[in-house]
Amino acid sequence: MNGAELLVSCLEAEGVEHVFGLPGEELEDVLFALRDSSIEFVPTRHEQGAAFMADVHGRLTGEAGVCLATLGPGATNLLTGVADAHLDKSPLVAITGQGSRERLHKESHQHLDIVHTFESVVKWNTQLDDVAVINESVRKAFKLAEYEKPGATHLEIPEDVAAEAVDDDPLPVRDPVRRPDPDEQSVERAARHLADADEPVVLAGNGAVRADASACLHDFVESTGLPVVATFMGKGAISDRDEQSLMTLASGPNDEAASVVEGADCVLAIGYDIAEHDPEGWNPNKETTVLHLDHEPAEVYEHYNPEVEIVADISRGLERLTESVDRTWEPWCSDVHETVHSHALTKPDEDDPMTVAGVLPHLREAMADDDVLLSDVGSHKMAIAKGFPVYEPNTCIISNGLASMGIAVPGGVAADLAVDSNVVVATGDGGFLMNAAELETAARLGLGFTVLLFVDDDYGLISEKQEAHTGESFGTRLSNPDFVTFAESFGVTAHRAESWEELSSLLASAVPSDELTLVEVPLDG
Repeated sequence: MNGAELLVSCLEAEGVEHVFGLPGEELEDVLFALRDSSIEFVPTRHEQGAAFMADVHGRLTGEAGVCLATLGPGATNLLTGVADAHLDKSPLVAITGQGSRERLHKESHQHLDIVHTFESVVKWNTQLDDVAVINESVRKAFKLAEYEKPGATHLEIPEDVAAEAVDDDPLPVRDPVRRPDPDEQSVERAARHLADADEPVVLAGNGAVRADASACLHDFVESTGLPVVATFMGKGAISDRDEQSLMTLASGPNDEAASVVEGADCVLAIGYDIAEHDPEGWNPNKETTVLHLDHEPAEVYEHYNPEVEIVADISRGLERLTESVDRTWEPWCSDVHETVHSHALTKPDEDDPMTVAGVLPHLREAMADDDVLLSDVGSHKMAIAKGFPVYEPNTCIISNGLASMGIAVPGGVAADLAVDSNVVVATGDGGFLMNAAELETAARLGLGFTVLLFVDDDYGLISEKQEAHTGESFGTRLSNPDFVTFAESFGVTAHRAESWEELSSLLASAVPSDELTLVEVPLDG
């Protein structure tokens, strides 16, 4: 076989089913190797879309998504999606082509130092500069991408290496590396701090969902009675129906959940990354006792300086805390749970203006507990993060590390390929048009998910912040096409909701269907 065929055989050995990307001249051998493999190559309309697809695949499955691009502009177009995976702790392997080695020492057509360019947004990357290193490098790329905390890795393959003959085999894939059990002394210290606290709170972060620790978290809070507030990326760590759930930081009509965390005398942070939410917001005076449970030590930050750090498998750490904490707390936040949850489910009156917050109770009603909602970035993301109840782990995907606009539509492609449940992607008119061409990818693949498109002719979140600071906004206004006609030109079923009754009916029929559907919601305020 040649180097490209070995590379693809290694991908097969890793269990890869889809590779998202764009064809390129330097990728010729890789593309034909994919054609002759068990892997489906999914041609996308932009490399950023391909990277977002791999990113969302990793978030949903825990297995590295794979994206492919050629050298130069193809590789740089991948960068935003790869960076998003890096900061959102999503396993991803990016593969880029490169020119032949004999021209890399000099200035040449489309040649950039892509390995150096990717350095700051990946856990590891390398050039496959010899066919003899391919099998080891692919195994390393997947191992590091999927190892807690997961993230992105990158492999670059020059076209002459891809064409070179080789007689190697893929390395066997072993069981994932597991963190040791928690240090008993740290568990005991953390248990004592909790027992001494009057109003402790659990802060569930991205890792509490990603590490599949939700069952253990449920057992812990059921045993202790402690309330749980999630970060935006920790939504679903416990069901928002549970009495202990206060939904997310800033949930409630008057940010009741944030007030609970700010008033707590002890915060047990589980799988929490400070990139998700700045701890200065909930520990402004640096007086809260912070306990840290995660796969890695805490970042050094004056507003997040834990008294105790339990560095271990999160599930096992929760099991040991459940066994060690010998105190239970009365449900002192049950009134906050009731306020937050009932507010989130309250539908607007028929004559109320169309708002994102008003749409969410209708959307929740149309979606089953295990359906997946994927949010783009914008003002609608904030409404979803604060006010959309989630009842199963990993069923609400929000990017809040890099927080890049444009993830929703390509993310919907990956989600619909990865899960059996219904998929809804929520996006604004700004983020939608950044990668709307991936509607064609979805239609070509015969996928069926729902695009919920909020239209306000504005980069609304930026306008809101400018107006809060200065009383006015600038540089944010947009003009838009007829989105229904636009979607229909791709063969997508499309509707515009003109009333709350019509919206409810459209969502009830679109969400559980197998059709690719766009529902436009013109916002009034």
